[in-house]
Parts: sequence; C-alpha cells; structure tokens
Amino acid sequence: MIFPLNPTIRRDDRLTDNEFYAFCQANPDLRLERDENGQIYIEMPTGSRTSIRNLDLAAEVYLWNRQHKAGIVTESNGGFTLPDTSVRVPYVAWVSNERWNALSEIEKDNFAQVCPDFVIELMSDVSEKYTLPAKMEKYLQNGVRLGWVIDPFSQQTTIYRPERDPEVVNFADILDGEIVLPGFELILSDLL
Repeated sequence: MIFPLNPTIRRDDRLTDNEFYAFCQANPDLRLERDENGQIYIEMPTGSRTSIRNLDLAAEVYLWNRQHKAGIVTESNGGFTLPDTSVRVPYVAWVSNERWNALSEIEKDNFAQVCPDFVIELMSDVSEKYTLPAKMEKYLQNGVRLGWVIDPFSQQTTIYRPERDPEVVNFADILDGEIVLPGFELILSDLL
C-alpha cells in the first residue's frame, strides 16, 4: 500500500483535485472518496456477494443504455467530482450523453466534473443504513435526478428524487427508471 502524500501538507490542508486524483491512482486497491469539506474516506473492498450483486445491477443499467444509447454507465470504480467539490464513487451511475459530451477529454479521463443523473448505492454492510441516506441526500443536492439505495438485508429499496420524500419499496416491486431512464424496469427479487 502506497500513501504518497507530500510531507509539507498539513492535516488541515485540502488536496487539490489533481493531488487527490494522483493519490487515488497511487493507491488503486483502495476505494477512496472525498466529501465537500476535503475529508478523505477509505472504504474497504466489498465482499464477493456484494461484488456479484453490483455487477448484476451495473449490467442491467448497461444493457438498457446499450439499447437506448442515451448516455454512459459506470460501475463502482468510476469517480465523479460533484459541484460541491466532493468526489463520490457510486456503485452504479448513469450520465446522459448531453451532459457527458459537454465535458472535455481531460475531464472524462479524471474524476469527471459532473453529477450523475442516476445513481445506485448498494448496501454491503447493514451499518450503511445510517450513512447511505445522508450520502444520497448529498447526491440530490448536487443534481442527481433519481437514486436508489438497495438494502439486500431488509429486501427493500429506497427511491430518492429531488424535492420529494424518499419512498421505500420491496424487492418484489418494479423499480422504474421514470423520466430519467425511460423504459428501464427492474424487479430486484428476480435479480438479487
């Protein structure tokens, strides 16, 4: 494990976007995120079951997008720099072609400076039921139009939309991409 931090950087100094990107590149085995205050979070890798579930979810969104050619899909290694300067790595994210194509090639190669239109966060540990709702609220504040927090432990999904209260549905219910991902439907009990 490599932590190439400049020894002249004080604890209260914030890494620039380029420094944070370099830090992440130097530590590819770590899942790193940065909040809007510059605090860096190191998350442990997920277990095998969560990885399988995440791949299944990403594949479903990818297959929908492949048919509709409406944007780009990332999985749990794709980071985004949000308008509040946080860098987040959703389990699955989708960005419309219009917003993705407005980015420069350099922005696309780094942590793209765009908030995804749609995100999925998959609970890998039951304790995340306390942290993921706050994370989803931050996504909404930064421009996410639709988000799902999937809880395989309770077999429920919480749906987040701007300016609406979160809605909880069961895995047997149909999840709908609404106007963000038109025609996208998913029944998690069939998948997970």
